[in-house]
Amino acid sequence: MAKLSLRRIKRKIKGSRIFRWLKMLVLWIKLLWHYIRLPFAWLKEFATVKHPKVWYGFTSIFPGRLDRYIIGKFIGTYFFAILLIISIAIVFDVNENLSKFTEYHAPMKAIVFDYYANFVPYFANLFSPLFVFIAVIFFTSKMAGNSEIIAIMAAGVSFKRLMRPYMLSCVLISIMSYYLSSYVIPHGTVIRQNFESLYKNNKKNTSADNVQLQVSPGVIAYIRYYDNKTKRGFGFCLDKFENKKLVSHMTAQEIQYDTIADEKYHWKAFSWKVREMRGMREKITQGVNLDTLIIMEPTDLVYSKGQQETFTSPELKEYISKQIDRGSANVVRYQVEYHKRIASSFASFILTIIGLSLSSRKRKGGMGMYLGIGLALSFIYIMLQTVSSTFAINAGTPAPLAAWAPNIIFAFVAYFCYRKAPN
Repeated sequence: MAKLSLRRIKRKIKGSRIFRWLKMLVLWIKLLWHYIRLPFAWLKEFATVKHPKVWYGFTSIFPGRLDRYIIGKFIGTYFFAILLIISIAIVFDVNENLSKFTEYHAPMKAIVFDYYANFVPYFANLFSPLFVFIAVIFFTSKMAGNSEIIAIMAAGVSFKRLMRPYMLSCVLISIMSYYLSSYVIPHGTVIRQNFESLYKNNKKNTSADNVQLQVSPGVIAYIRYYDNKTKRGFGFCLDKFENKKLVSHMTAQEIQYDTIADEKYHWKAFSWKVREMRGMREKITQGVNLDTLIIMEPTDLVYSKGQQETFTSPELKEYISKQIDRGSANVVRYQVEYHKRIASSFASFILTIIGLSLSSRKRKGGMGMYLGIGLALSFIYIMLQTVSSTFAINAGTPAPLAAWAPNIIFAFVAYFCYRKAPN
């Protein structure tokens, strides 16, 4: 009975209108795919017979089976290394900060989505060169141990050709790393720093005293005290100079930044007075409230640790140019951050060449030695980044040179390893 019932069900399904429509749709798709593929088949047949060199040169641009195999190994091992090491880092971080989370009554939703959801991309991108190096050494050593590298080269593939899938993988990783560091991570860093100030007692600098800056050529602003929480300043003064002569002097007991305005630089002045000097005459105007445009923002008045990490790359570029026009001295750390984001994305190419050159030989002892060398070189690279940034901020080293110095040094190491690699 059970068999009969199943047969009846199958007959009903096959006899239904939906099944017939689906069957017809599959046939139409097959037919369409056949007619789409037919011109390419004719083109391939014609090109391989008439112009074989042109055809094989054209097809060599696209990744082949070997390229896809190595790219899959590379990307898979890279993300596996990130998952493994970041998981260990999260365990240690939870163990260290659990008492603070409990003390300040941090909600679980904020811990997961505000802190750790932004903690993971930040540190994964920070140590991306380390993960790239470990991934290359790990799976390349395994391929060499299984005699896959020997078989590939015995088939006529040169070491230079073997590097192509590695470089294609580096292109993908570099684009992802630059996009994360330039556009995604800065927004997450703001959320993470706000969480730390609330639930980890990492107090941010939210006020400033006796701030004086040049907001535009010939225009000097002064604020006696500024509170960044309320975006409010007290004891405001704005002087305008022409040909080194004072032509306007504005004072206000209090100013407030307009955070809901459609454009930037909108301020409200309270209890204001403006004195305009016109030769021997002086004109005084005053009032209670005044909406005015002053080319300065709250980020220009208060600096907190790690503030440069909260700007996207376009915002960093705009901020740097604005501070240079003002003649500000506190711009080097922002320049270092801007150039470091570009330099770090290129580090994967250099470290991949070193890792491939070191681990492509089949040697006794396994991959332990290569992993040790990879970890040592990666930590040296990260240390050089920190040292060069410190030299730029405190010793006057040019910011582009400080950001690219680790890449320049390791480029010579990569060239030496490449020359010593097996042919």
